[in-house]
Amino acid sequence: MSVVPLAWPRLSRGVLYALPIALLTVVPLLVVLASLFNPQPEIWAHLLEYVLPGVLWNTLLLIVGVTVGVLALGVPLAWLTAVCDFPGRRCFSWALMLPLAMPAYVLAFVQVGLLDFTGPVQTLLRSVFGTSAWFPQIRSTGGVILVLSMAFYPYVYLLARNAFLSQGRRALEAAQTLGVSRKRAFFTVAIPMARPWLIGGVTLALMETLADFGTVAIFNFDTFTTAIYKAWFSLFNLPAASQLASLLVMFVLVLVAVEQWGRGARSYQVRSGDAERIALRGTGRWLASAWCSLVLLLAFIVPLLQLLFWVKGVWAEDFDDRYPAFIGRSLLIAAMAALLVTVFALVLAYARRRYQDAGTRWLVRLATLGYAVPGTVLAVGVFIPIAWLDNALLSLLRPLGFAGLAVFKGTLAVMLLALAARFLAVAFQPVDSAMQRITRNQEDAARSLGLNSRQTLWRLHLPLLRTGLMSAALLTFVDVLKEMPITLMTRAFGWDTLAVRVFEMTSEGMWDRAALPSLFIVLAGLLPVVLLIRKTEP
Repeated sequence: MSVVPLAWPRLSRGVLYALPIALLTVVPLLVVLASLFNPQPEIWAHLLEYVLPGVLWNTLLLIVGVTVGVLALGVPLAWLTAVCDFPGRRCFSWALMLPLAMPAYVLAFVQVGLLDFTGPVQTLLRSVFGTSAWFPQIRSTGGVILVLSMAFYPYVYLLARNAFLSQGRRALEAAQTLGVSRKRAFFTVAIPMARPWLIGGVTLALMETLADFGTVAIFNFDTFTTAIYKAWFSLFNLPAASQLASLLVMFVLVLVAVEQWGRGARSYQVRSGDAERIALRGTGRWLASAWCSLVLLLAFIVPLLQLLFWVKGVWAEDFDDRYPAFIGRSLLIAAMAALLVTVFALVLAYARRRYQDAGTRWLVRLATLGYAVPGTVLAVGVFIPIAWLDNALLSLLRPLGFAGLAVFKGTLAVMLLALAARFLAVAFQPVDSAMQRITRNQEDAARSLGLNSRQTLWRLHLPLLRTGLMSAALLTFVDVLKEMPITLMTRAFGWDTLAVRVFEMTSEGMWDRAALPSLFIVLAGLLPVVLLIRKTEP
């Protein structure tokens, strides 16, 4: 009787290309989720008694409050600029996207500096009315929700505006012919038709809310991200940080599932191509302009002017020989991460283009999941296996005379791995979109001229992908420049960047000293917003 040898399943080249890149995201997630299956009773007892009740309640308040806030801001603004006509509409349609350039943690400390008891607003109120006790306190749950809503409403605004532009005014007119008033038609026709876009915008805003670290730290408002940071750096308890991170991942995975469902539903909507708008008349047209102006002022213009005012006051004293180092390290990390992530995105897009098998598609999807995962979770998930590898290597190297305390921990490589996992999706989207614009006929023509796969990539794909690659590198560069928790938790000793400088100054309540690095970050953040405006506005 002959023995038939077992055959290993044959993997496509697409899987071989995508698998190492997907592991950057999959390994940290599995490491964090594995802690759920290895519960430590003493840690869970401590978390259940002292940490989780407050953190869960605060997270629930943020989810409900930010959902209401971004819908209340984003939907009316999207409706006005997409369907109505009023003074300044063309300008507001793109200007209302500018708050995307301002990180939430910058908006947070500027609003606290302006509206706190010692700020200029309450000081003016006390000089006029004698007291400001009736003024709402910015350092409150409502204050956190207000700031996060102003920072993240553009996600709802952008998607809802696309939905309303595709509907046009004919949907309303059809409802009005059936005897429905315009106001009722808005709630019974326009909003239900735009529901998939609204769900997508809200879930993006909530993912950013769950991932936020800087804003809640400024308000001293405990959430999962601050609890993870405190467990690691204040209590030096990495297992507790991992247990908390695993719970946060469960929240995020639910939001990812909701966002994917909303994205799928969006494909069933019908575009009418109607560009006619409803001309507002009387006081309504001026009220529309006033509402758009008020949101733009509070979310972007006033905070930017306040930053400039603070910078003018501290420039001579604060801009010393440390700042070239802050800027240099920030630019170096952002440039290295942008280059690394863009190369990874090119490999994934090319693999998905060449190999259509299910394994490649799933690995590409897993590789780009990192953008939905909070930076604190990825930092924990990357650090734990690196620490294990370090201990294993040290046990081998010390008998050989190696005297160091770590091999990989605290190195730039660890930070770059976490940043690559976090921002791969940012670079993948423009590269993959550019790849889809290359037709099969162009590839067939290249092959008919005798070019092999490598020559086709070099002489056809790369020249046509140039714009997508540049967009990918630019978007990643700016996102890494603004990123705070991964940089804070995994940076090498002494590698302070602009974002770390902002965290250190705001931790001590020195808003004016945090303004200078923040201004650099905001100005850099305007670049992708300008690209987005050029892409979405005619």
